[in-house]
Amino acid sequence: MAAKGAKFAYMKATESTTYRDPTFAANYAGSANAGLKRGAYHFGLPDKASGGDQARFFLANGGGWVGDGKTLPPVLDIEYNPYSTADWAGWCYNRTPEQVTAWLTDFVTTVHDAVGRWPVIYTTRGWWNHCTGSNTTIPANSPLWISPVASDAGGPPGMPAGWTAYTFYQWAKSGTFPGDQDVFAGTIAQLAAFAAGS
Repeated sequence: MAAKGAKFAYMKATESTTYRDPTFAANYAGSANAGLKRGAYHFGLPDKASGGDQARFFLANGGGWVGDGKTLPPVLDIEYNPYSTADWAGWCYNRTPEQVTAWLTDFVTTVHDAVGRWPVIYTTRGWWNHCTGSNTTIPANSPLWISPVASDAGGPPGMPAGWTAYTFYQWAKSGTFPGDQDVFAGTIAQLAAFAAGS
């Protein structure tokens, strides 16, 4: 990836409180050794355990942050429930917007209190607006990693409620690099500053 021009990488560390990616440690160390800024993400499942419990599991299994200049802030991947039937109730983990917002607040606060950085939130406009009731309080602190929708094709992604700009943008699901294709909304120097804590 570094030889092909990549400057950063995020890799999955955990899901709920039961799954640890067996390749995470090798990917995490290898990406830093190759000169990439790198970070970890957690796939949140609000119907399986509390936000705080999932955050603590994530932090204990690679999801932390240190100001070493190469570690990006942790990420919460929160989106349509991949284990549910195709209806809004299932996609929102059979939780009300108030319950989803409480779960998210528990997760992001637990991470922030432990490492001093607000986690980046990876989500879609549709999921966020529907499942959180267009919550605008959490976006005040957490940077956005936006996943596009089909209607965004060919143009900038639409923002979920509470955000006016993205920090990361997943612009394709495949391409030059393994996995999703993402861009940071800034310069190389700004990416370094983001990793360092600003």
